[in-house]
Amino acid sequence: MSKPQDKDVSRRDFLGLGVQAAACVAVGGALAAQMGPLSGEDLVWQIDPAKCVQCGNCATHCVLEPSAVKCAHAIEICGYCKPCFGFFRRTEAGLDTGAENELCPTGAIRRRHVEAQFHEYTIDEDKCIGCGRCAKGCRELGNGSLYLQVRHDRCINCSQCAIAEACPANAFVRVPASTPYIRPKVPQP
Repeated sequence: MSKPQDKDVSRRDFLGLGVQAAACVAVGGALAAQMGPLSGEDLVWQIDPAKCVQCGNCATHCVLEPSAVKCAHAIEICGYCKPCFGFFRRTEAGLDTGAENELCPTGAIRRRHVEAQFHEYTIDEDKCIGCGRCAKGCRELGNGSLYLQVRHDRCINCSQCAIAEACPANAFVRVPASTPYIRPKVPQP
């Protein structure tokens, strides 16, 4: 019986095999990242409020119309800022509640007088388009109570979220479906 001869591998062949192996590892890693942890728990898309820069892409890049991203409150009764820059435009004009002075382009934030100088702000999710203007104003000049979150009763959980691809801050992350919401850390009044 003859012994099979060892085949000499050229440097070019060796490098080619190495590149193919690296590509397989990269593709496998990308698939594993999309599939989630090995525990088999379902993952959903969510916005990390600490990373979000309120760029406006949530309103324009979601496959749904209007976006599945909505404004949320970290503080149940918000209205301690005087004036609220999540509600009002920054202008030198008086702070009357005329539509021309409101920051939200769709009028999704409702303001209700509670007592003295305090007001309660609520979000009408049917009107909210996820533009982030209110969250940006609240974060820059307020207490940071307003923030954006993916509403999972609307989101269809695309395998590759169009907003995640367009997000300049990489704020879209996959989180366990059992705990789908991420609340920002804000000082409580």
